[in-house]
Amino acid sequence: MRTESDQQPVRELAEVPSVEVISKAAVMLLSAAAEKLGLADEDPDSSERRDLDEARRVITALAGLVTASAEYLGPHAGPLREGLQAVQRAFREASPVPDEPGKGPGEKYTGPVY
Repeated sequence: MRTESDQQPVRELAEVPSVEVISKAAVMLLSAAAEKLGLADEDPDSSERRDLDEARRVITALAGLVTASAEYLGPHAGPLREGLQAVQRAFREASPVPDEPGKGPGEKYTGPVY
């Protein structure tokens, strides 16, 4: 039998506006991409946390989320797109063999990033 306390988290989440849920998810993905690129370290090129394969996955997920939800994000869309482009460019710069334009992480959703 479910108690009222079992249902509490669902009820609270139902009260959060969708733009806030989407924005928080995007910020989490953006932060994860920066970490996977080693951008939190003083020297990203020698970061032990740098993992370009993982960064590619997170950036692609971020690109899909931001692109698919842009119409709902209102004024939040611009800063999220800028953050996405920043990590896409950082990935391109970090990659020892850069992808062709349009083939980088998330670029199938955003178009080429130079």
